[in-house]
Amino acid sequence: MTDLAEILAATPWLLAACTFLVSLLVGSFLNVVIHRVPIMLEREWKAQAREMLVEPGRADENGKVDDRSDGSPERYNLLVPRSRCPRCNAEITALQNIPVVSWLLLGGKCASCRTSISVRYPIVEFATAVLSTAVVMHFGWHWQTVAALLFTWSLISLTVIDLDHTLLPDLITIPLLWLGLLLSLFWHAGLTAPAPTDPSSAILGAVCGYLILWTVYWAFKLATGKDGMGYGDFKLLGALGAWMGWQMLPLILLLSALTGAVIGIALIVLRGRDRNVPIPFGPYLAAAGWIALMWGPQIMGGYLTLTGLRH
Repeated sequence: MTDLAEILAATPWLLAACTFLVSLLVGSFLNVVIHRVPIMLEREWKAQAREMLVEPGRADENGKVDDRSDGSPERYNLLVPRSRCPRCNAEITALQNIPVVSWLLLGGKCASCRTSISVRYPIVEFATAVLSTAVVMHFGWHWQTVAALLFTWSLISLTVIDLDHTLLPDLITIPLLWLGLLLSLFWHAGLTAPAPTDPSSAILGAVCGYLILWTVYWAFKLATGKDGMGYGDFKLLGALGAWMGWQMLPLILLLSALTGAVIGIALIVLRGRDRNVPIPFGPYLAAAGWIALMWGPQIMGGYLTLTGLRH
């Protein structure tokens, strides 16, 4: 294992190629996460509601007896059942599930019924490979880089789920926050590989990240009577603060706000999007958090030098 690590560290092109190929497979799994996590949460919420409204084994108002604890006909999680075509229910074979390649060879259609398969699937796979390779090539071969990859993959999943459902699941944001706090215990000054900041800054980052958007939410709600954002945004910014410390929060907020404003205005002007239709903020936070992970210190240092705050 040590020899392999030395070979990869000494051969950048081989490291990039291996990272790219492995990350394509990770991207395929992220597609499963993106598709199934919202469905799993919906089933869980319905099961909890059913438990509150109808006792198991007891007939409801229609005379139907609920004798299932989960309310679903089969197990449903990230591993089972096997992926199927949503239209013809045909199982997707291993050869039909090769990242990017299978979609191209099948012409973006189901092999059985020829129903179109969304181009989003190969886009997620390819984006995961590109971003993961960028992380590894930027930081090098360190165990801390694995943490940066987990961080990147979590942000990709959260971005697409939020775009689809305006939802940032606790199933991803909360473990991401705790992992950032836990890894901060292994921080030490001068570490060149990616690592969370020191424990004190990580704890303050988590608290301040959550409270900043919580305060904005309630200020907007009291002023307008409307919900400006969801609680998932608070937790995501808290997680970003846990990973990078409170010092990076201004940069993350500035980048996410600028990106959100530009894209929001563009959607209204170019597509005539209704101003009252909510635009997910999670993707902008995720993008800003990833940029801060990669180049945050350089951006902050350049800004301080440019403004004369640091000589």
